[in-house]
Amino acid sequence: MNPHPKSFSAKPAQALTERKWWVIDAQGKPLGRLASRVAMVLRGKHKPSFTPHVDTGDFVIVVNADKVQLTGRKLVQKHYYRHSGEPGGFRAEPYNEVFESKPTLPVTKAVKGMLPKNILAREVLAKLKVYAGPDHPHAAQKPEPLTY
Repeated sequence: MNPHPKSFSAKPAQALTERKWWVIDAQGKPLGRLASRVAMVLRGKHKPSFTPHVDTGDFVIVVNADKVQLTGRKLVQKHYYRHSGEPGGFRAEPYNEVFESKPTLPVTKAVKGMLPKNILAREVLAKLKVYAGPDHPHAAQKPEPLTY
């Protein structure tokens, strides 16, 4: 028996063939816990073939994003911040205003914040599909329910 077995490192071509589709219902789920689970599946950390520098993750469909829960008084106190780069270009939007106009944005931003800040994360985020209602157009991919 070899005392030093070779460690496994996934190649990009292998990762493409092993992708699955998952669907998760966000209704009543806390935003942060939902986002951390989705980020883990998008990166592929739930698989034994996880390799940090290769996208080994799966596709994730989040439905009912408009029914996600926030704990405490975050609905009133939480703000989303952005800066245009110009002097005086700082903007703060309250969560409830963002949620009314774009109900899928909080889930997308929460997941994006839990991914590494690099090029690979931008590719991984493209596999996230978020829908405000219970319907999605990905039935042909036969997504399986994702639980946590």
